[in-house]
Amino acid sequence: MPPITNDWADALQDEYKKDYYKRLFEFVGQEYSRTTVYPPGDDIFNAFHLTPLANVKVVIIGQDPYHEPGQAHGLSFSVKPGILIPPSLQNIYKELEDDCGCYTPNNGYLVKWAEQGVLLLNAILTVRAHQAASHHGKGWEEFTDSVIRIVNEVDRPVVFMLWGSFARSKKQMLTNPKHLILEAPHPSPLSAYRGFFGCKHFSKANDFLTKNGVEPIDWQIENI
Repeated sequence: MPPITNDWADALQDEYKKDYYKRLFEFVGQEYSRTTVYPPGDDIFNAFHLTPLANVKVVIIGQDPYHEPGQAHGLSFSVKPGILIPPSLQNIYKELEDDCGCYTPNNGYLVKWAEQGVLLLNAILTVRAHQAASHHGKGWEEFTDSVIRIVNEVDRPVVFMLWGSFARSKKQMLTNPKHLILEAPHPSPLSAYRGFFGCKHFSKANDFLTKNGVEPIDWQIENI
């Protein structure tokens, strides 16, 4: 796993010393050496590389990476250019069109969001090929819970978008009254019609950021 070298490195330094992280580091190394694991090793921490802690404005929590070839690259819900847009992201784009007037782009590459301060955080950062949730319970959840707590403690307004029961289970860690917590069903085709569509989280986030003197997010992902 490539080191995190920006301000996250200092914020997370205590995690690296803990026994669970040492076990996790060893497990992940073994997995990459003996089977196919996604995302590529250099991409595991892309959410942190692209969105320094000082820049975080919005947090979107996913569960674990896409597990088919070429999809995962270290950002929740995002896929590399040229990869078919997954169903949940298609529904995110539908909500963006209804909420903010964004057109649906020809790609699912969300780096533009990350570079503006949207922390696209999966709770689990690696997965075996073709085996969803195969790295569940190996230590990633403890690591990313620490990340959520760190963001919770920052002394500025941040928006947390909690989609689905898994993400909503993290709400108990969000105790800072400066933050905005937005909850909705998951954008999966199985649940999007239960309240994700029409939730208007993207405009609500921007309204909150603007009211607090923070530059809003340009949610439009352009065609490639």
